[in-house]
Amino acid sequence: MADRSWFFASQGQQQGPYPEAQLREFIAKGVVGADTLVWTEGMANWQKAADIPGLLSGASGPPALPQRGGALTSTGHGGQFSIEVGLWSLLGWCLLFSIGILLVIPAPWAATGFYRWLAPRIEVPGRSNIAFTGQPGDIWYVFVAMGLLSYAGATGSSTFELVAMVAQAALSWMNVRWIASNLSPNGEKLPITFNGSAWGYIGWYVLMYVSVITIIGWAWVITAWMRWICRNISGTRREIVFNATGLELLWRTLLFAIGCALLIPIPWVLRWYARWYVSQFALVERSAYAQA
Repeated sequence: MADRSWFFASQGQQQGPYPEAQLREFIAKGVVGADTLVWTEGMANWQKAADIPGLLSGASGPPALPQRGGALTSTGHGGQFSIEVGLWSLLGWCLLFSIGILLVIPAPWAATGFYRWLAPRIEVPGRSNIAFTGQPGDIWYVFVAMGLLSYAGATGSSTFELVAMVAQAALSWMNVRWIASNLSPNGEKLPITFNGSAWGYIGWYVLMYVSVITIIGWAWVITAWMRWICRNISGTRREIVFNATGLELLWRTLLFAIGCALLIPIPWVLRWYARWYVSQFALVERSAYAQA
């Protein structure tokens, strides 16, 4: 079997052929997981990788190692997230999302459409065909309020801007909870929930704004905030971790901002930044993470 060429399904598309050695590398990195459909010559139909005797158990790769900040990456059923998006489709959906929020009324449809487009393009180790099942009417009032609050700066009132910031934080918390509860791989409803408290989320949101005064401190606040969010996601046996450091986030965000300021590079730096940011999330076994 070692000399066979393999195909696998990713985001509803056929990938391959790849030699078995390369397929095992994909398994070790988490690109191909237990639920990924695979096929090779001699098989009557596509099958899940977990159903192929010896395929997952024989995958090569190093054991899980502790990373900076105690985070882990792992092999087999764990590994980093990844995302593959078209250059112009990503730009188009980001613009549609932003314009929808600014126009207020179409905000629920713009946000839901963006999440539905984005979810299937994120590769989650051990999970395939991720979909977002939320409906525009679920929390339409959240996105309408977000749109209205985006004009808070035009009032000229610092008090109103402060109140708007806290309100935006609360709305963002509701949005995160809604997204987590509406993820579905292969049509299977996941029991994922975000358990972080509203006040805790608002606290991190406010701290992020305050940290801007330090010029660079916001990068470390955001990385700590992302780890707090990950720790408060429950419902599966694996844990989500965020591996980026403050310094890594700082220089990449600054480079991204410079690219956006120059206008022409926007599509390229947007995709580059999105790919890197998503890749900083990884799945690890909860028991392994607890021992780190």
